[in-house]
Amino acid sequence: MEYYDITVAGQKRRLPVVSLTPELAIAAFVIFGDTQIVEPCARELAARMPKGIDYLLTAEAKSIPLIYEMAKVMGMPRYLIARKSVKGYMSNPVVTPVKSITTQEQQILCLDEEDQKRIKGARIALVDDVVSTGASLASLEQLVQRAGGTVVARAAILAEGDAAKRDDLIYLEQIPLFFPKK
Repeated sequence: MEYYDITVAGQKRRLPVVSLTPELAIAAFVIFGDTQIVEPCARELAARMPKGIDYLLTAEAKSIPLIYEMAKVMGMPRYLIARKSVKGYMSNPVVTPVKSITTQEQQILCLDEEDQKRIKGARIALVDDVVSTGASLASLEQLVQRAGGTVVARAAILAEGDAAKRDDLIYLEQIPLFFPKK
C-alpha cells in the first residue's frame, strides 16, 4: 500500500492512499477517534477565524469532533450540524443536494427549523475536515443563504488538490490528489 506522510498542527500522520475510482486516489484523512490531531487542529483553526462569528456549521459526520473542539476553544455554547437525512424530530427542514468527492451517490444536507432560526441574521463559519472540490461547502452555503444567514468564513484542516488555490478558504495544510497510472 502507498502512503502519504503529513504533519499538521504539529502531529505527524501516515495517510493511506486509497482509490476512489480507477483514475483518482486520495490520502485518507480520518479524524474520528484521533484526539491528538483533533484538539491541536481545532485550536489552530479557531485562532485563524475572523471575529464576530455567531455559529460554526459542518456537514454530518467526520467533522463533528473538530467543530465541537473549535466551539469549545472559541467559547461558543452551540455549534450546528447539517444532517444527511431528514429525521423524524425535524420540523420544516430545509434540504439541499450534495455530492462530495468521497461519496459515490448524491446525498442531501438538511437543517431543521430550530437551526434555521438560529442562522437567520447570523454570521456563520463553515467547517470541514478536508476540502477538495468544495461541493460540501457550497451545499452548506446554500443552506445558510436559504435560512437567512451570512457565511463569513470557510475553514478546513486540509485543502486537497486545487482547493489550496482558493482565496476564501482557511486551512492548515494541503495534500495532493493522486492519479494512478493505468
